[in-house]
Amino acid sequence: MEWQTLSPQTFELGESPFWHPDEQTLYWVDIPARAIHRANVYMGTVDTWPMPLEPGCIAPARTGGVNNGYVIALRDGIYRATEWGGELRQIARATHDNTTTRFNDGKADPVGRFWAGTMYEPRDANKAQLFSLDRRVAADGKPPVLELKADNAIIANGLAWSPDAKTVYWADTTNHIIRAWDWNAETNAMSNMRVFAQWPGKPEGWAFGMPGYGGRPDGAAVDVDGNYWVAMFEGARILKLSPAGEVLAEVPLPAQCPTMPCFGGEDGRTLYVTTARYNRSAAELEAYPQSGCIFFARVERSGLAVNFFEA
Repeated sequence: MEWQTLSPQTFELGESPFWHPDEQTLYWVDIPARAIHRANVYMGTVDTWPMPLEPGCIAPARTGGVNNGYVIALRDGIYRATEWGGELRQIARATHDNTTTRFNDGKADPVGRFWAGTMYEPRDANKAQLFSLDRRVAADGKPPVLELKADNAIIANGLAWSPDAKTVYWADTTNHIIRAWDWNAETNAMSNMRVFAQWPGKPEGWAFGMPGYGGRPDGAAVDVDGNYWVAMFEGARILKLSPAGEVLAEVPLPAQCPTMPCFGGEDGRTLYVTTARYNRSAAELEAYPQSGCIFFARVERSGLAVNFFEA
């Protein structure tokens, strides 16, 4: 696979990329830089929208079938903005302790709910959780509330749904595991939790340049065949897993820390990948000077289109 960079610009910790099909524009967040970016991929131009707190994830929103801005998970809650650079209005307050926990990876589901997981920053206990938010049921004027869907994790990542909307995936990066559940889109019920894929933990004392470590699961995307593409943080690779969790392909990347893939382009066959350079060693950045860039390459099969939050 021949990787190219979207632009020479690097970002501290790119995450949550999505392709907006109507705008033909790529979006992503930079968490420690407290910014959201969007790019005209044909011109190579990048716009930046500063955030008051760390943005964990973003998804496009619509109301009554009309595109209507974005839903954004910041450290302390879920926010709505009806236009780029517009006013941020909190629609759900976080239930976690903001001093130790923040929102991380998230997406809209196939019927329009917004899901966001959390990250427990001390990383010494399984205190991260996964929530969903449904504004479709808030017609009575009452504010929507976050519904707890899963827990017992440290860093929430890898959220994705199968093409038939009957399976939901969720990764815990620190524990090197991806779980799957049967999912009922209508009732939002999850059942039959199982291990989808798991890898050995990071060897004690491992550092960049040492052998024996293939990384841990970060963000993910699903293609039209139901294959799960996952970024292996510190593994310098993307893995393509079958719906049964088997490794179908290993795709090397010119950055040690890929964070999340997404499918885009006019035909859905361009794979975009965000990467990180935040807190990486000087040796790693010397070996991978493009760390923090947005990479893209053409693939044989298209990916699932982004889901919109029904606001």
